Amino acid sequence: MSSQSALFCGKVMHMRVRPRRHKLRYRVFSLLLDFDELEAVSAASRLFGYNRPAMLSFWDADHGDGSPGGLRAWIEARLREAGRLEEGMSIRVLCYPRILGYVFNPLTVYFCYASGGTLRAILYEVCNTFAERHTYVIPVEDGATGPVRQGCAKELYVSPFMPMSCFYRFHIEPPGENVLVRIDESDAGGALLVASFSGRRQPLTDRALLRALFRYPLMTLKVTLGIHWEALRIWWKGIPVHHHSAAASRVATTVVAGKISGHTNS
Repeated sequence: MSSQSALFCGKVMHMRVRPRRHKLRYRVFSLLLDFDELEAVSAASRLFGYNRPAMLSFWDADHGDGSPGGLRAWIEARLREAGRLEEGMSIRVLCYPRILGYVFNPLTVYFCYASGGTLRAILYEVCNTFAERHTYVIPVEDGATGPVRQGCAKELYVSPFMPMSCFYRFHIEPPGENVLVRIDESDAGGALLVASFSGRRQPLTDRALLRALFRYPLMTLKVTLGIHWEALRIWWKGIPVHHHSAAASRVATTVVAGKISGHTNS
């Protein structure tokens, strides 16, 4: 059906290390969607729709500033702010799809490539359960190879069990045959949480999508239910609660400079 867009089946893992240990692991799948292919993928599929109702769908309005049909323009504006916008760029988004019209994406990752295939920037779009969204735009260091390591200060309230004064360190193995997105969250006292998604590539075909629907039934609803269930378990362990600090704006962006940003061969 397509050359760059794909289905990634794998696992989400969260491991809290302080002040009480808590670990969870869930089987999930994500879609990798190339913006240059979205219309064609949607037209060729009976199960997947782009900005239209379908069994599984991707809607621009669920991301960025929520403008219907304007997500790519919004991403390009963020790349321009970061000094990374070029002619002929390829943008690929890794996220959960809507399933039967419902989705919640705690993290959406945009991989932005130059026309020659070099990864130029990664956007990390974080959403919380208060309908607030913050995107961290981090340029990728020129001329390096290997997994990407980046970092930034936390700007959005996410969990009632994590303080705001935290720092994120990202370890990214961009989509190929496999993908890995790992976040290490820390505060002044050291490591707090490790969260990751790892998955293996499958072709984005109706057969593969149907198999994923049967293997992970109502997955997006289970993501939301799982967040609340794990919150109850964490609360039961006596971990302190940090009350919601409302964001100054429902949708915000930070262009990160001068932080950890680049590739490493380690």
